[in-house]
Amino acid sequence: MQLEEHDNANGYLIAPDPDAVRLTRRVTGFDQTGAATDISVIEERPLTIFLNGQEIVTAMTIGDYPDYLALGFLRNQGMLSKEDVVTGVDYDEDLEAVVVRTETVTNHEEKLRKKTRTSGCAVGTVFGDMMEGLEGVQLPATPLRTSWLYALAAKINTTPSLYLEAGAIHGTVLCHQDRPLVYMEDVGRHNAVDKIAGWMMATGTGAEDKILYTTGRLTSEMVIKTAMMGIPALASRSGFTAWGVEIAQQVGLTLIGRMRGQRFVCLSGEDRLVRDADPDSVRDEPRKSARKGAKT
Repeated sequence: MQLEEHDNANGYLIAPDPDAVRLTRRVTGFDQTGAATDISVIEERPLTIFLNGQEIVTAMTIGDYPDYLALGFLRNQGMLSKEDVVTGVDYDEDLEAVVVRTETVTNHEEKLRKKTRTSGCAVGTVFGDMMEGLEGVQLPATPLRTSWLYALAAKINTTPSLYLEAGAIHGTVLCHQDRPLVYMEDVGRHNAVDKIAGWMMATGTGAEDKILYTTGRLTSEMVIKTAMMGIPALASRSGFTAWGVEIAQQVGLTLIGRMRGQRFVCLSGEDRLVRDADPDSVRDEPRKSARKGAKT
């Protein structure tokens, strides 16, 4: 896929559309003074995902890109392997359902029997199967330039988005070097990642030279999904969980968190960082004040 041939006006291949009428709703409320105020709130819709004739899950989602969400969810849960040939993805808006069809029978029934739910936002994940999928995974040692990180953060954080319009939503961005490519949002951070995975699967986009940027926490599930997608670097404005860091170190994922202004923390893959940018040349953000009684 020749990425440069598909640019839109803002440089993204896919970007958020804060003006899309189906994604937000205007609601009247009252502020702290009692005055009436209108705000935008995010819409939530159920989406039932089928694999061939089997119902797999019903996820709460904002409703955009249901085909990519379904493909990515099934791929990241290990219900679709790289060898499975997808022959069709059919979405019915009235039924709020999407059916992914394959050329031959998959192993999804076995996966369903082993299903274990976890506490991820909006939709649980088949965590045991995801851990199995990590067996033998070792990501490419792709260098990551700090100049790319600073450039990505500056552009992504100022891109018009549903988050800036209404909040209550997570964003995930697939990037190449200093260029953000595909920006997906959803009520659950895992949904946003699955949309990215589905887009990559549908377009045949390689992962070995990509970076994944997320607005959410760097949890074990986020790290696992990034690794299963074959992406060697994951970055976020948010913080880490200990298990997320441990898994990142295990599979060779470069893990960057607490990215704010000129500051960030790398807890995995320091040897792959190329520090080619002077932090003092980057506009910083104010530090949060320490909690009362906390050590500084």
